[in-house]
Amino acid sequence: MAHQSPVKVRFYELDPYNHVNHSAYVQYFEVGRIEMLESIGFGMESLQDVGRRIVVVAIQTRFVRSAGPGDQLTVETEISSIRRATVEWRQRIVRGDEEIATQVLEAAMTDGNGRPTRWLPELLDALAPHVAVRS
Repeated sequence: MAHQSPVKVRFYELDPYNHVNHSAYVQYFEVGRIEMLESIGFGMESLQDVGRRIVVVAIQTRFVRSAGPGDQLTVETEISSIRRATVEWRQRIVRGDEEIATQVLEAAMTDGNGRPTRWLPELLDALAPHVAVRS
């Protein structure tokens, strides 16, 4: 099941055309991932406390429709695959039932020195309810 995070468009995120600037969407997606991690007890500080970091390896973002001033958006976040060294996150931003943008992000786990390491088993267990079931 996808985790949902509400986001309200703020005036300073708009471009000269009065649409949300493309760079703001990347930040909205980040909010969705961070809030999902916090909801399962693995916020950035708690990961840092155990000597782990999540680092972005690749991002692919698709812009479908524009959002504008004051729009109430929802960031939906789920895990689409878990591999030994990386986890793939699938996200979308919606306004009601209308899809605004999508993102696929690959992230790796590192230790405190930036060396790649396996994902914590307890983190993977906590992520399990958010793993998308594909048929």
